Amino acid sequence: MAAKKLTIKEIAKLSGISASTVSRAINNHYDISPETKRRVQEVIDKYGYVPNNSARNLKLNDARNIAVLVKGITNPFFTSMIKVFERECTSHNYSLVLEHVEESQDMTEIAALLEKEKRLNGIVFLGSNPIQSSERLKRLAAPYVFCSVAVTDRKKFSRYAYVSIDDRREAEAVTDYLFACGRKRIAILCADREDISIGSLRLEGYLNSLKKHGIEPDPALICRSASAEETYTHENGYQSTMKLVRSGTAFDAIFAISDSIAIGCLRALRENGIEVPGQVSVVGFDGLPIGKYLVPSLTSLRQPVEEMAEASMQALLAMIAEREREEEAAASGRSRTAGEMKKYQQIFSGTMQERESCRKDM
Repeated sequence: MAAKKLTIKEIAKLSGISASTVSRAINNHYDISPETKRRVQEVIDKYGYVPNNSARNLKLNDARNIAVLVKGITNPFFTSMIKVFERECTSHNYSLVLEHVEESQDMTEIAALLEKEKRLNGIVFLGSNPIQSSERLKRLAAPYVFCSVAVTDRKKFSRYAYVSIDDRREAEAVTDYLFACGRKRIAILCADREDISIGSLRLEGYLNSLKKHGIEPDPALICRSASAEETYTHENGYQSTMKLVRSGTAFDAIFAISDSIAIGCLRALRENGIEVPGQVSVVGFDGLPIGKYLVPSLTSLRQPVEEMAEASMQALLAMIAEREREEEAAASGRSRTAGEMKKYQQIFSGTMQERESCRKDM
């Protein structure tokens, strides 16, 4: 005698899950948590009934993928973060899908494609400013977190999960530090004019500090990258500094908006016989480990990279765990409020690492 098939309602009653959620679990929908799928499968196994062919594949197709989309993957700042993501994914039995996004590409478009191809459980947007594509973000089913993103306006980000630092505030602190070291003509090696991400915020912080100290900005001291693709590179730091030196503009300090830029800057100053920090102080931003081994060693604003990556994963895993409730809320027509998202929003503080390229006691 053929086995009787369980109805969706019967499975829902036995598993203590809503009928709509059971239906999505049986059809292996990617926004249903692995735990929910297992509960449904346990009911099916216990009672020996198989509702349809989809149920037979619940175990086989239990997707556990988290995607990390990176803009600027060549930036060594992201290397430590990616290692943390890999470690956390492994410890929670997820596979990491790492995707490099070109500067000209829309991260949300790539995320949507990956969501279809990989049946993602969650997404980390690393770098850039994805809320520029807010309409595309609304179409993503998997929960997502912005990590090391440019939080240009906290009100605009109120409905998103994010982990970052206050780039504007920290850049202002770096410039203040240079003034405290007795420097007056501070140049900045920054992003191109089209930048709407962390580069623009760090430039704003620099300008805020100048204003606070009663100094009018000198356009000759604002050294922009030739292109967005080249901003966070040694070559940009080298070429921008060479151009500054050749211009004949007087300066006694350089604030590089990333350590990668600062490394190229130090090389250019050395080639021109300019002593650091005797003639020119140099401060970077990020706190990369390599800064300790440069000659001179690099003073830099350190971001708590590992802590930020861990916080991003904790937020994402919590959102994945809550996905069932989110699905129920969506079915009733209710979306998460800005207030509910606050627990997934965190701003870290940076710390100044004083080394040879700039110290207050020199």
